[in-house]
Amino acid sequence: MAAASLPHDHGDALKTILQRMPGEGAFATVADSFRHLSDPTRLRIFWILCHSEECVTNLAAAIGMSDPATSHHLRILKKAGLASSRRLGKEVHYTLADTKEARFVHRMIDDAFEMNCPGTGM
Repeated sequence: MAAASLPHDHGDALKTILQRMPGEGAFATVADSFRHLSDPTRLRIFWILCHSEECVTNLAAAIGMSDPATSHHLRILKKAGLASSRRLGKEVHYTLADTKEARFVHRMIDDAFEMNCPGTGM
């Protein structure tokens, strides 16, 4: 980012930080991830996916929703790059995506709920 002309001179700390600030696109990407998780149902599904790979039917039963409604939320998480899927016969299994954004949100959620993933120390 170009150095901003600051109205007050309080040293170089802010100027240094501004030189390292990510671009607007990076902020938009992070905000988009948070937007997708702002729905409590998607947040619950994401939390489960952080700790387990599950089929749609099991996820739906775990959160008390229909399979189609759960699939809708999973599509949103997958499109956002926060979940991934694989087909096993007639079932589709979902898990946490192997992306930097998904891992970051996973750590943040575990911290918010004051828990660690079983067996990972994460």
